[in-house]
Amino acid sequence: MKRTIIPALLAAAGSLLLPLAIAPPSAQAAVTTPIRVNANGPAFTDGSGNAWSADKAYSSGSWGNETLYGSGSASGTIAGTSDGALYQTYNLFNGWSGYKFDVANGTYTVKLRMVEDWANAAGQRKFDVRAEGVNVLTGFDIFASCGRLTACDRTFTATVTDGQLNVQFNMNGGGNYATVSAIEVTGGTGGGDDTTPPTAPANLKVTGTTTTTAALSWTASTDNVGVTGYNVYRGATLAGTSTTTTFTDTGLTPNTTYTYTVKAFDAAQNLSSASNQVSATTQKDGGGTGGNKLLGYFIQWGVYGRNYHVKNVETSGSASKLTHINYAFGNVTGGRCAIGDSYADYDKAYDAAGSVDGVADTWDQALRGNFNQLRKLKAKHPGLKILWSFGGWTWSGGFGQAAANPAAFADSCYNLVNDPRWAGVFDGIDIDWEYPNACGLTCDSSGPAAFKNLMAALRTKFGPNALVTAAITADASDGGKIDLADYAGAAQSVDWYNVMTYDFFGAWDAKGPTAPHSPLTTYPGIPKEKFDTTSAIKKLLDKGVPAGKLLPGIGFYGRGWTGVTQAEPGGTATGPAQGTYEQGIEDYKILKTSCPSNGTIAGTAYAKCGSNWWSYDTPSTIAGKMSWAKDQRLGGSFFWELSGDTANGELITAMKNGLG
Repeated sequence: MKRTIIPALLAAAGSLLLPLAIAPPSAQAAVTTPIRVNANGPAFTDGSGNAWSADKAYSSGSWGNETLYGSGSASGTIAGTSDGALYQTYNLFNGWSGYKFDVANGTYTVKLRMVEDWANAAGQRKFDVRAEGVNVLTGFDIFASCGRLTACDRTFTATVTDGQLNVQFNMNGGGNYATVSAIEVTGGTGGGDDTTPPTAPANLKVTGTTTTTAALSWTASTDNVGVTGYNVYRGATLAGTSTTTTFTDTGLTPNTTYTYTVKAFDAAQNLSSASNQVSATTQKDGGGTGGNKLLGYFIQWGVYGRNYHVKNVETSGSASKLTHINYAFGNVTGGRCAIGDSYADYDKAYDAAGSVDGVADTWDQALRGNFNQLRKLKAKHPGLKILWSFGGWTWSGGFGQAAANPAAFADSCYNLVNDPRWAGVFDGIDIDWEYPNACGLTCDSSGPAAFKNLMAALRTKFGPNALVTAAITADASDGGKIDLADYAGAAQSVDWYNVMTYDFFGAWDAKGPTAPHSPLTTYPGIPKEKFDTTSAIKKLLDKGVPAGKLLPGIGFYGRGWTGVTQAEPGGTATGPAQGTYEQGIEDYKILKTSCPSNGTIAGTAYAKCGSNWWSYDTPSTIAGKMSWAKDQRLGGSFFWELSGDTANGELITAMKNGLG
């Protein structure tokens, strides 16, 4: 980006709002429309053959800018337009400075063309625009409305009664002045000469519901001058307006069906015909405000390269916030539960400094390793429950054989979990089968009933007092993994499901498009429909899984690409970004400083640093997701995994604060 700021104005930055010496309009020779101004730019002819004048300062009887606060030019390609050169240059305004046009009295249509080249997140630049003393844009945020380096146009009407049209700008939040790249004035017939309505919005659909809200999205309308906004109707009642192609209706009644249509309007208030009609049913109100289970995974291999030990769970403050820990993983082989890593699990010796209670292991004690440290952690936190998780991505290949004889599998798991050497360490078992009757690292063809039968056998063997849970897919696509196994039937046997609402997108698609790996909701341009948390939870609820048995997941890591030039999601890439332990993935504790987030989409943060693009959750986005989980009356939430958090547990603190 290149920018010139007027030094004399910067000297007044303490007040920012500089007094304007504006003489009242007098009898002046009127200029005729159309007037098209290329702000801070030269004369230009656009792709439609329209001539744009070079910018100039205002003089009586003509038009021009007055009291500039700066000017500049954007570097990079401008998306969303074939006339990118028109958006490359811009002027900066504040203190209700702007443009004057000496025109005949009448009603005019004004179109502003803008682009954001400075802000890289919503809220960093916000401003008001007024025409003839009437606010036409309030707190307008180009980045939030259109994104970065993307053409952003807004159209409105103004009636002139004194021979001069004034279009003025003023900061209203953020850290930079109002910006405009081009301004077009047409009309002047006294009543407006645009009578053509926009086209009807298309593809209206429901993207999510809660007990009190319904979220909608649609395809944009087109208009001969420009679409100003959309009216959203609940039945025949106007529910609200939107300047984007999404809207969330609030204040609804639980377990109630509503119908919606949308109409577009332009600056002359021409109204389109209605979109297609959709119905949205709010979710049932189960009473209460949701559960507060907070479960985190502890990975056995973390004691090696990651140097993360059970004691870190204590020193980070995480242990006091957790209700449950899943110890990952035990193996599944030969149709049985088996030890995953005997050294890490029960043999590794800890000295006093590395031990949870400050007492060193001895060479002849019966139990060492993670299991003994977990026992010590439970002694410090008697309410903490620990489950042994079996399977995972790498060790799920054995579940097909296990499903062939569920009772024998359950017997083997019960005996291993309750082995006398570590009796009392584990309060139950978690099954992480990736994926029943579907493909993960390997493909399973054991049939849709296999998962239900396996979980039923485990419940029978472990009894009613032990915890029996499972980590399950979040693929809600039509005919996707949720549809391929009887998760509703198996829900009768489990205490809860950990729904893996992360890893929806990643650099296994090496060329992109870039996308948040853990979107809370869908969004325009999402690479695959129903690959989001809201869709997954809704599908499981619709199948009959109780809300209290669903825990959505949070990843304490990011997924990223390299070779990316576009800051916003949807860009192309050349491959996975480099990670500390694996390509395309990095811990939050690293990313928070190496590539700080500078944008959010669908409730998840993202960042572009150099040519790398990452998406991950932050304390702020986690707060939003926990609020959503509470609103859904879900059982709580879980995360993968403890070593990805900061040394003082930033992310788990955000989860705890959100769940209560």
